[in-house]
Amino acid sequence: MNSSAVLEKNKLGFGPSHPGSSPSPSHMLTCGPMKLGAGLALIWGLLGLIGPMGALAQAWPTKQAIKLVAVFPPGGSVDQVARILAQPLQTQLGQSVIVDNRGGASGTLGTAFVINSPADGYTFAVVFDTHGVNPSLIPSLPYDTKHDLTPLVLVGTSPMVLATFAGSDYKTFKDVMDAAKAHKNVSFGTIGNGSLGHLAMTLLGKNAQVEFNHIPYKGGGPLMNDAIAGHVPLSIASVFVTMPHLQSKRMRPLAVTSTHRVSDLPDVPTIAENGFPGFDAPAWWAVLASAKTPPEIVRRMNEELNKALKIPEIAKKLDAQGIDVVGGSVEKARTFIEAQMDTWSKVVRDNNISAD
Repeated sequence: MNSSAVLEKNKLGFGPSHPGSSPSPSHMLTCGPMKLGAGLALIWGLLGLIGPMGALAQAWPTKQAIKLVAVFPPGGSVDQVARILAQPLQTQLGQSVIVDNRGGASGTLGTAFVINSPADGYTFAVVFDTHGVNPSLIPSLPYDTKHDLTPLVLVGTSPMVLATFAGSDYKTFKDVMDAAKAHKNVSFGTIGNGSLGHLAMTLLGKNAQVEFNHIPYKGGGPLMNDAIAGHVPLSIASVFVTMPHLQSKRMRPLAVTSTHRVSDLPDVPTIAENGFPGFDAPAWWAVLASAKTPPEIVRRMNEELNKALKIPEIAKKLDAQGIDVVGGSVEKARTFIEAQMDTWSKVVRDNNISAD
């Protein structure tokens, strides 16, 4: 090839700068500009996808303390569950985890606070079984329970205990049912209108075709005070609320609302084995996040919560609250919670139950 031909090829971006030399980097970059541009666009596109996820994984949780919002006041089971979980989460995540009590309106105030907080993985809700009842019980609920929240994990469940005071004439569950069938005034107390205890006894009455007289209290403390004194002949509340008074012998257990007997109360029969097969009314606790929380954080929190629940010391503390640890996937928690919502919404509708 003559020198004029070589110079012409160099002008077009082909060949070395000088005959016999290797191509320079600048010439390599100018070679095939369309192909190079497409390649760079692909690389930057992939980095754009990977970058945000990588940045999120590295940035969380380092910005601020994580809040576990207990949707009931201090001292109750929700508060206790939140505090038990905060300890291992703080160690596992390497970030401060604080419990923020925001009680009121059957847990809806605290839940609404979490939904309205930034969905950045720093604010989560610890809820009780009222969470599954509120949608059907409170018409003006300020959020959509199924769509505005994402369950992270079902912490655990606990049966409720139907109990009576030590000097009561009710010695067995059968005594209670016989009195109701004889149309005697059989009264029971719960922690409030629309509580799980209220709904469970309503369902039992419906199944047995008898009527019970409901006496609502404003919380477990007032209920237990009257139940111990015999001012209300029966109470139905969680193991957490009832157990101290059973241990002190001031109250007598008659039945539990789970499908199986409780290890702490092995001699106490279930309602199911007393002629109501399949009867199941568990109290339960769960951790939730805003539905807008990034999926990567939802996955990570589910993993960390499950890791915490598998720590023997944590499981022991929850057991001391009468809670059977469940754990598992996000989907498992969602399926359980939505099934509870469906079950109790029907009881609310069929019996015209209100929160008032």
